[in-house]
This record gives sequence, structure tokens and C-alpha cells, in this order.
Amino acid sequence: MSTHYVIKRDGSFEGFDREKVLATLRRAAPAPGTAGEPDLAPVVEELERSIFDGITSSQIHEALILASTAFVERDPAYNRLAAGLLLQQLRREVFGASLAAEAVEGAYREAFISGIRRGVEDGLFAPELLELDLERLAAALDPGRDGEFTYLGLQTLAERYLVKTDATLLETPQAFWMRVSMGLSIGEDNPGARAVEFYETLSSLRFLASTPTLFHAGLTHPQLSSCYLSTVDDDLSHIFKVMSDNAQLSKWSGGIGNDWTSVRATGARISSTGVQSQGVIPFLKIANDTTLAINRSGKRRGATCAYLETWHLDIEDFLDLRKNTGDDRRRTHDMNTANWIPDLFMKRVRENGTWTLFSPDEVPDLHELYGRAFCERYTYYEAEARAGRIDKYREVEAVKLWRKMLTRLFETGHPWITFKDPANIRSPQDHAGVVHNSNLCTEITLNNSRDETAVCNLGSVNLARHVSRDGIDRERLSRTVSTAMRMLDNVIDINYYPTEEARRSNMRHRPVGLGLMGFQDALFTLRLPFDGPGAQQFSDEVMELISYNAILASSKLAAERGAYESFPGSKWDRGIFPIDTLDILEAERGVAIPVPRTSRLDWTEVRRHVATHGMRNSNTMAIAPTATISNIAGSYPCIEPIYKNIYVKSNMSGEFTVVNEYLVADLKERGLWNSEMLEELKAHDGDISRIESIPEDLKELYKEAFEIDAARLVQLTALRGKWIDQSQSHNVFMKGVSGKKLEQIYTTAWELGLKTTYYLRSLGASQIEKSTLDAKKYGYTQKREAAAPTPAGAAGAGGGDAAGAGAGGNGRGHDGADGAGAGRLSATAITTDAGFAESIAGMSSATAVVNICSLDDPDCEACQ
Repeated sequence: MSTHYVIKRDGSFEGFDREKVLATLRRAAPAPGTAGEPDLAPVVEELERSIFDGITSSQIHEALILASTAFVERDPAYNRLAAGLLLQQLRREVFGASLAAEAVEGAYREAFISGIRRGVEDGLFAPELLELDLERLAAALDPGRDGEFTYLGLQTLAERYLVKTDATLLETPQAFWMRVSMGLSIGEDNPGARAVEFYETLSSLRFLASTPTLFHAGLTHPQLSSCYLSTVDDDLSHIFKVMSDNAQLSKWSGGIGNDWTSVRATGARISSTGVQSQGVIPFLKIANDTTLAINRSGKRRGATCAYLETWHLDIEDFLDLRKNTGDDRRRTHDMNTANWIPDLFMKRVRENGTWTLFSPDEVPDLHELYGRAFCERYTYYEAEARAGRIDKYREVEAVKLWRKMLTRLFETGHPWITFKDPANIRSPQDHAGVVHNSNLCTEITLNNSRDETAVCNLGSVNLARHVSRDGIDRERLSRTVSTAMRMLDNVIDINYYPTEEARRSNMRHRPVGLGLMGFQDALFTLRLPFDGPGAQQFSDEVMELISYNAILASSKLAAERGAYESFPGSKWDRGIFPIDTLDILEAERGVAIPVPRTSRLDWTEVRRHVATHGMRNSNTMAIAPTATISNIAGSYPCIEPIYKNIYVKSNMSGEFTVVNEYLVADLKERGLWNSEMLEELKAHDGDISRIESIPEDLKELYKEAFEIDAARLVQLTALRGKWIDQSQSHNVFMKGVSGKKLEQIYTTAWELGLKTTYYLRSLGASQIEKSTLDAKKYGYTQKREAAAPTPAGAAGAGGGDAAGAGAGGNGRGHDGADGAGAGRLSATAITTDAGFAESIAGMSSATAVVNICSLDDPDCEACQ
């Protein structure tokens, strides 16, 4: 028995009792005899090293959590132990006391009812929640599902999502899921039954709605939408109207995409004052500062992305907005930027042709045109300019401008590369306007105008909960998608709209964006290497299943509730589905798109249903980053490969090492997991290809993102993209500093018809703590080999400084390799300049930055 004394919660004293601590750990640990049962003795020993006289029982509990997380690197079972300890803490806070196991279930249900009533009384929860049968809903709660969380998932939920009032926690995790479900069932004919259905889907982690929905469902101001897309007119009052709208939308957790292409360029004449315009850049600086000033829902900083078309006369200044050098009044360090590139520009690059830059006030219709119509009008304006009938224009070499785009992308991570024509030509709403830009995370492609701010409501299917070694559970996936689509459609009617333009657009078109996460988990479960043919087949197959069920579910909602207002004349109305639009894009572009049109399902029933009943939603699918909700679900984000097999996670509670649980399980099964293997994993930063004792099949399966051909990842995205009516947040992971490889990746993306890409990621310095490694054995530094140094005097991709800052920025960061694609989907570089093709001058992979999104990071701007 220890001689140290402990201060209990009631203020009394007692001696430190090791057996009492062990009992606490046993209650928190996975059930005895399970594969995930951790050894508790090391945790107690770690605690005893930090014990002191006067320590409180609360501090002991906190210390137990920290001690448990410290052992996660040794065995992922400690992850569940830490989660169990945190759960005890949360339940104690909600219940008001520690309870015996047999008393928890009753207290859980009582606390749910009292929490809902208290939330309504305090003005936090919507009064409509009290109209539901709380007793019935309480009975539907499954407290056992609290055990589904990892420590990070439960901590994420506790710190960011569970509602408090006067610093008192109102919700247990299952009460949270039910409150969200209740909020999303408001307006249903039988809201109680629907709330239970929604709860079953959410609490089982089969589907998660986006963060704004989880933040605000069931609250008095239910701003549930994720993304807002607006276009800015060339009018001073409208410019500041949009900035004011941005502030309101950011206030309620919306991520924003602004199209600035219509604003006239530097030097263009302003007729009302007779002076020359300062162009679009000064306004972008103001938009940047507006973004910086807004704290979304008090939980994360405002976030905006500015889009500009490639023919705008200010495009080269736009490319420099994120540089760390130059006039800071012409820099936007806190706002994302993206190029909105027409196909004609990419063709001019391939042809080594010229490209003409215009001020939009002299060529206003270019902004509203795409495809062949854009090409014809653009070449007409070029002829007019050469004839002296256009005042402001400049001709540049298309290849040089393209290289500058890629150089700035590598230097600063911006502007992102997005493509105007695929986004418009493949849009279901081509009859109702133009897609002028994407959103904050580049997965939303919706029409907008002065009168309509496009809105999208997001959520993601967790593939990890729909696969087993036997394959995809098709029936379960179908049920999940159907329920998810109903929830997303309900968001539109329940939603609080900060601006009239947003409300008008969402009510008229009713778009939603059903995405996915846990793609890497599914591949691990199915034993499919990310860069193998099986992964390609799975990517195609599972997206077709989601697409089939999402479109059918929307059409069934139309049969029940009516088609969306602008359905007549849409591609849906004309019998054109996403898979059909690749041929349309190919015809408009005049260039073959080498994506197989293979289909595994009989779509006859879906096409017939849409022809008969229409669609409830103009758009149904979009794959968002899911950086935050995937943490809650305990899965890998969206469509991305594993970032690293071992890394350090930092958050408000400290740091702990995260190890790939799938890898550890396989190594345990083969008798290879021990302290020596852990040290080797740390020494090589998780790159198991360099660990001789690991079998080759595991090396193939557990490749990190940097070891995978980036063009192969583009191919997977293209295969998914043929089924999707919006787009995907596709991060590009490039190893090294080769301009040729960089060019190949983005050329491949264009040739395969991708609508958008997201961040370019480069490998950063090691993030694994190695102070405990044997320096004599592993060396004093264990960094990966740096790329070969750039030859002196090598030409950069467009000149300018190349600071080597790396693809920094916010959001989920991962690594990836590059290179040409394989087989039918391959693409080749479109320039051959030796200086650019071999390296990007002055840049070093050793200084490139990889950021991992963390919920406590105020700069995290991911939609989900």
C-alpha cells in the first residue's frame, strides 16, 4: 500500500490504493479474453512514478489516460483502454457521480431525457425536440456503442461536439447521436421513427454527417450546410456584398468558395470615375482579412478559397498571392486560392502555343461560356485584340504560364489546379446556369450567380463498416446510402440560411454531396494494395454501388416528396447520368478520355425510376476530405492512402504516437511484433519497405502514401469520378522535386477528365520521436534520403524565387509518389524543357512541409 494520500472529490482524504486503480482500469479495458486486452500493469507502474501527496482523484484519472496513450505505440489495445477511461470521465460528468456497471444503463437514459430538457430550457436546443417521445428515444439508445470509439475519436467528440451549458456537459456520446438524429427528423411525418432510424445509422458509424450538421443539428440555429459558393460581379457594391455574406456564412461554420473572375483587371478604365482600376488583388486582400476575422461557430477559424480563370489579366499576380516575399499588401496568407482552367488553355500548352490574357470588362461573356462555345468566343476575342479593337490584353507563352502555375503550387501549395470545362460539361444542371468555381475543398461543383449562392450539404459513408474479408456488404451499404440521402435532403428544409441568396439556391436545386471515407480501411480489410489492380477494380465497383443507390434514393424521395424545382430540362430529365457525361466531355474536348466506361450493375431500374418520378436533388455525390469526422469514426480519411504507418498525434491533451493497427495485427499474427520491430518502425519513419524482416506481401499492402505512384492515385479518382455528379477532394502526393513528374501528375489529371484537384503535398521532416532509439544502432538522424540537389542554374518553372517552403497550408496532409500512369490510363509530360523537366530550381524536399489536420488546429478548414 502506498503511503501517498489522495484527495477525493468530496474533499476527504484516503491513501493511494493500487487495487482500486486496477479495478478502474479493468472496467475501462476491453472485455477479458478479447484480442484487444491490454496488459494493465505497465499503466499502473507509469502512474506510480508520477504520484505525489495531495494528488486528486481527478488528476489520477487524467494521469491514467495519459499513461495509457503513452503505450499505444506498443500495442493498439491501449487505444481502447484510453478511450474507456475517457468514457468513464465523460459519464461521471454527465451523471454527476461514478456509478456501478449495473446502474449505468438506467442513468444513461435518464441523463438523455434530462439533458434534452435542460438544453431547451437554456435556449440551446430547438423546442421542437420536446415534441418527440423522449422515453421511446431513450429506450432506443445503445450505451454499448460508446465502446466503438477509439481514444482519438472519443476525445474529438468530447472536445468539439458534445454540448455544454454553464461548463456542464449535457450529453453522453449516444445522447449526442440521438440529439443530432432528432434534429434531422424535424418535419418528418413520423419524426420519432425516423430519429431512431437515423440514430442507428450514425451511432453504428456507418455514415457521418458533416461537421456543421453535427455541430448544429437540433440546436436553435441549425446551420447544417458545409459549403457555400458565390460569384462576385464587377460592381463595387456587389463586391462588398459578397464579403459581408462571407462573414455571415463563416460565422455559422460554412466553408466558402468565391469566384472573382468578373472583376476587371489592373489598369482597366472605370467609366464612372474616369480612373484606372487597381484590379482584383486588393479586393482579395480584404477578403483574406475578413476570413481571418471570423471564428466559425466559436470552434474553428473562417476559411475561404478564391478562384480565378486562367485568361484573367491579373492571373500572374494571383499566382503570387501565397508567397512569403513581396508586398504584403498584395498577399493573402490566410486564404486559399485556385486556378479555374479551361480546356483550351491545356490544349495551348500541349501545342506550345500562345495564350491571351484579358480584362473581363472587355470580354464579359467568356465567364459564362465553356466547351466549344468558349473556344469559339475566346479565339474571336484574340482576333479582335490583334486588330486593335480591345484595349487591355497581353499575350504570353502558354507553357511558361503553366510552369509558373506548377512552380507556385510546389512553393506554396497554391493555387490549386481545377478544371472549368469538365465541371460544367458533366454538370447535371447545365440548363440552369454555369459552374463558376468550386468550394473550399474542391469537391463541390454547383451553379451560382449574383442571385444564387450555391450551397451543399455533406456527409460520408464509412466503408470500413461495410466490408469484411468476404467483400462488400451490398445490402448494408444500400440501406446506409438510402438513410443517408434522406438525412441530407432533410438538411435542406431544416437548415438555417445566413443569406437569402443561399436559401433561394438550396430550395430551388436541393443539391447534396454524399461521399465516402475509410477507403484505405476497406483495402486493408480486403488485403488489396492501394496501387494494385484489385484496388482499381474495388474503387470502380464500390463507387458504382454508392452512385446506384444514391441516385435511386434521391428518385424515391422525389416520388414521395416531389422533384426539385429546376429538374425540368436537367441532364437527369434528359436521361443523362454521370457515367454518360464522359462521352459528352470527350466530344466537346475533341480529345480521347482514356477512362473505361465499364459498368457492373443493371441501371435499367434506376433510369426508369428517374424518368418516371424525377430527382429530389440536383446533385447527389461529392467526396470531401473528412479530416475531422473520420477521426470520430476511427477510419482513414475519404479516398486517401495511409499517411504513415507511425506518426505523432498532437492535440490539446498532449502528444501520443499512433501506429497502424492493421499492420500491428498482421505482425502479431506472424510473430513479428515486439519492441525491436517498434524501434525499426520508428527509425524508418514507418516505411516498412526498408525493414528486412517484414514479408513482401505486407510491404505491398502497407505502403505509405509517398511510396505510391501519384498517377495511380489519379487513375483511382478518375474511375470513381465517372459515377459522381460533383467532384472529389483529391490530394496530390509528390516525392522529390522533379518538374517532369509534377507535370505528369497534373497532365494525367486533366487527360483523365478530373474536375478538380486539392493540395499538392510534399514530404516533410520526420515527425516520429526518436530520442529513445539506440543512436549507435540506428544513427543519430533517421531522416529519409533527400532528393538529389538541384543542378546550379537550372531553370525554374516560370522564374521567380523558389523558396522551398513546400506545399504548406492547412488541412489534411499526406505524402505521395509520382510518375506516369500505367496501362491504358497513362499520360505523358506535355513539355520537354530540360531545366523544368528535371527539377524545380532552388527547392529541396527536405524543407517541404506535410501538415496533418488536427481538430484543435485553428487553421483546419476541411469541410468535414
